[in-house]
Amino acid sequence: MEDKFNLEFFFHLDRVDHVTDPAPPLRRDAERNRQLLLRTAYELMATEGLDVSYEDIARAAGTGMGTMYRRFPDRQDLLNALFNDHIDTVIGFAEQAAQRDDAWAGLIWFLEQQLEIEARSRGVGELLRSRSQATAAVQRAHDRMTPLVAELIARAVRAGQLPAGATPADFAAVHVMVGSVMDASRGFAPQLWRRALTIALAGLRHADLSGDPPDETVIDHLYKEKK
Repeated sequence: MEDKFNLEFFFHLDRVDHVTDPAPPLRRDAERNRQLLLRTAYELMATEGLDVSYEDIARAAGTGMGTMYRRFPDRQDLLNALFNDHIDTVIGFAEQAAQRDDAWAGLIWFLEQQLEIEARSRGVGELLRSRSQATAAVQRAHDRMTPLVAELIARAVRAGQLPAGATPADFAAVHVMVGSVMDASRGFAPQLWRRALTIALAGLRHADLSGDPPDETVIDHLYKEKK
């Protein structure tokens, strides 16, 4: 299996990023430069993490610093663009998982696919579990993802494959826990996260979830920008 993630799948080349106020479309050459810089940033951050400099990105892309700053005036603009692409990809996974006949198999597949991206890209993992992501971007992701994940969980509950008290917040906790194992073991046991995911899901599937379920705001607190 190739170690490099399929960027054609990760980046939706014809899509317009999710922004509050739609901007006019870029000229063809400007959009081409923008996509080139996004691809290059993703490739570098996959191996080196989020601290890759603008200078390194521009040099690897073969563009000038002026082009880099015109397309992404602030570093957070670049991270938001990468984060939006990631969320679009994960939403695609959730939609595919919902089409599977076996609800539990679909839910496991969904979690594995999104964690596979994070395993292949150090930058995506840091983006999700570091201080670098903007709270507004995380909130938009929460608003889009929670209903899809809730339906995947509800299907598994209806099929008797999960306890009735399971919630999206429980799966957000599983994602954070497994992601933490992934981050800690990336350099010496890069597949350890798979075992951690199996353990976490087995525990959740057979857990006694009596008591009040966690409020949905728990998800925001798990992923929001840390102070």
